[in-house]
Amino acid sequence: MAECKNIMVYVETAEGNPVKVGLEMLSPAKKLADKVTAVVIGGGVADAAKEVAKAGADQVICVDSEDYKEFNLDAYAQVLVELVKEENPEAVFVGGTQDGKDIAPVVAAKCNTGCASDVLDIKAEDGEVIYTCPLYGGTVLEDVKIKTTPQIATLRSGAFQKVEDPTEGEVVAKEVKVADDVIKAKVTESVKEIAEMINLEEAEVIVSGGRGMGSKENFALVDDLAKLLGGVVGATRPAIEDGWVSKIHQVGQSGKIVAPKLYIACGISGATQHVSGIMNSGYIVAINKDEDAPIFDVANVGIVGDVMKVLPVMIEEIKKIKDAQ
Repeated sequence: MAECKNIMVYVETAEGNPVKVGLEMLSPAKKLADKVTAVVIGGGVADAAKEVAKAGADQVICVDSEDYKEFNLDAYAQVLVELVKEENPEAVFVGGTQDGKDIAPVVAAKCNTGCASDVLDIKAEDGEVIYTCPLYGGTVLEDVKIKTTPQIATLRSGAFQKVEDPTEGEVVAKEVKVADDVIKAKVTESVKEIAEMINLEEAEVIVSGGRGMGSKENFALVDDLAKLLGGVVGATRPAIEDGWVSKIHQVGQSGKIVAPKLYIACGISGATQHVSGIMNSGYIVAINKDEDAPIFDVANVGIVGDVMKVLPVMIEEIKKIKDAQ
């Protein structure tokens, strides 16, 4: 039963496509609201808006303008605020991406309302919407109620499934102007490392390495297995601090929260900060020589052994299987 008349979902885009969490958020929104209004902002995002409409939004407001080709926190936040004034939603869902975590509290402040962060679950009880959020690195879950409207919430990637058998909604193009004095900062130049092309949040397979890999040379096995499985490389903070791989690969509370179909943890003990970032993975395989390592508490399959002996065998056996196909 719907608890809200209208929920607005801000669907972020990357390289012209809606991000994974943007489409996932449509599912809880549809369960709670009579109408789900998605918002897509950017330059050249008309096709992305159509994709969002096909994914289950009842209506997609497409703000397609060269003025918004590059993400600007002040501009995007103000566009959302203006649309909130027009549409009057009871809640606004924002994906828990890097940009989403920036934009949500700004919109909440401008709307003089509350914001729930890193939401893992949403339910309705006695006419109220309850957001479940992790605390203390994910060791504690807290239920949050926001008494003011619109309720603003950032939702964690992978916490919700996409809408099953969606019906296609309509796309409405709108022009929303932002006054020059609203924009306090502008990005004049962006410099990206090649490594930034890695998209951990969208990956279906992630192979991560930790301190147990021992050295940068040994860490190359993590990359070999990831390539073999068509996945991407992840890492813990110690592996990054030792210079074995760039920071863009970091998984965990201080890195990326991920939810792949398969997560392979190589030489990772399972510190809370790391484990809390992989809890929504579909299947977790852990390799560690310490049988009491905390990572085994969350793994679907645990392999107790020297990772430098186990990984070469895994790689060789997977190659045999692939060659036989």
